[in-house]
Amino acid sequence: MFANVVASTAAETGNAAGGGFDIFNLILPLALAFLIFSMFRRQRKAKQQVTEMRSQMEPGAEVMTQFGLFGTIVSIDQENNKAVIELSPGNTATVHTQALSKVVKQEPAGDLDDEPSVAAPDTISTTGTAGAAGSTAAETPEETVARLNRENNRNNDN
Repeated sequence: MFANVVASTAAETGNAAGGGFDIFNLILPLALAFLIFSMFRRQRKAKQQVTEMRSQMEPGAEVMTQFGLFGTIVSIDQENNKAVIELSPGNTATVHTQALSKVVKQEPAGDLDDEPSVAAPDTISTTGTAGAAGSTAAETPEETVARLNRENNRNNDN
């Protein structure tokens, strides 16, 4: 509908001006060509990601299915598009290979040490304030901020 309005407007202005150059005659095909190019590019990237993921799916790899089930691949039958995944020790399930949505990457255990630790429960009394004045001196700045935020939340709830 928009194209009809633009075309009729262009025809009217072209007849009045003696058939001059109209910018819409250049912009419309260029915009259409760009949209088609980006569509094909997006499809090619998606196909490349799927083939890369499929190459990582081999026996022993931990995967997640489209319905959120985690397991380890036991075997893959490419001809029948079936994969056997072990959900827990001794429990297996046979799923279609398209149901395998992604390969789960194992995070290194060293990253867990970077997270700030929460204050030990014995340093907080039953009233929600710090026990002795000396117990707060051993806190790190992150622990102090976390403790103060918890105390403010308790005070605001009351």
